[in-house]
Amino acid sequence: MRSSNPVFSRRGFSRDNGHAGFNAQQPQAGGPAVGTNPYVQGAGNPYATNPYAPSDTQLGAPQAPPRGNVMTIDDVVARTAMTLGTVFVTATLAWFLLPVDEANLGTSYGIAIGAALVAFVFAIIQAFKRKASPALILAYAAFEGVFLGVISSAVSTYVSAGAVPQAVLGTMSVFAGVLFAYKMRWIRVTRRFYGFVMAAAMGFVLLMMVNLLFSVFGGGDGLGFRSGGLGILFGVIGIILGACFLALDFKQVEDGIAYGAPREESWLAAFGLTMTLVWIYMEFLRLISILQGND
Repeated sequence: MRSSNPVFSRRGFSRDNGHAGFNAQQPQAGGPAVGTNPYVQGAGNPYATNPYAPSDTQLGAPQAPPRGNVMTIDDVVARTAMTLGTVFVTATLAWFLLPVDEANLGTSYGIAIGAALVAFVFAIIQAFKRKASPALILAYAAFEGVFLGVISSAVSTYVSAGAVPQAVLGTMSVFAGVLFAYKMRWIRVTRRFYGFVMAAAMGFVLLMMVNLLFSVFGGGDGLGFRSGGLGILFGVIGIILGACFLALDFKQVEDGIAYGAPREESWLAAFGLTMTLVWIYMEFLRLISILQGND
């Protein structure tokens, strides 16, 4: 069953008329264990019907892509570096060009919120597209970087000068820890794991949206999910959810490489990893802000 929300569904490789695409797809009964890569279907080996594998019985079946046109781990690393590099560059520019002093705080915040909305729209468009669009993904990264730059500068200025380095270090530590645990097979991405993460993420985001609405119309911190003890608890939950999304991203990359996804699909892997790392960084930044603000 396909999810109605492509942002919180697991992004995955898919096929359409013999071509790979980008779909927000839920796992299907009798289908892939995680639903991250429906190249293949069937029990035991869900990739048995890989459209890139030549068929002796099906006339006109799609042929395997050229040997040099399949996705590799180097492709994923290179595209992810480009996407994260774009986030870093625009965040740095926003940090220095959009000051958060009292005279310019309103303007900088307005630009940051506008950039976040544009990045969200680009992410939605890419989520619905069947093929990767490098320009769209890099544009998302650029506008996301503007938002992160202003927010990070504000936290560094008004909460703690060390909050941003701590959040970056925390994000890198989670990435390294989950990657190590995944490679050691301490984390196994199954259909149950996938379903649990999706349900938890949807519930988490819904609660945060309700809290935001209460804070906008009722003032203060709404229901208190972003301050005090509850804020710390939800900050930790958000980081754990981000770590779970990383495991799903690693599974997607592993399956795409193992079953011959086209090289352009590496942009989708970079897109997913970037979104997840931004999520984790923001949760760390919020958590550190609460902890430092209580000192």
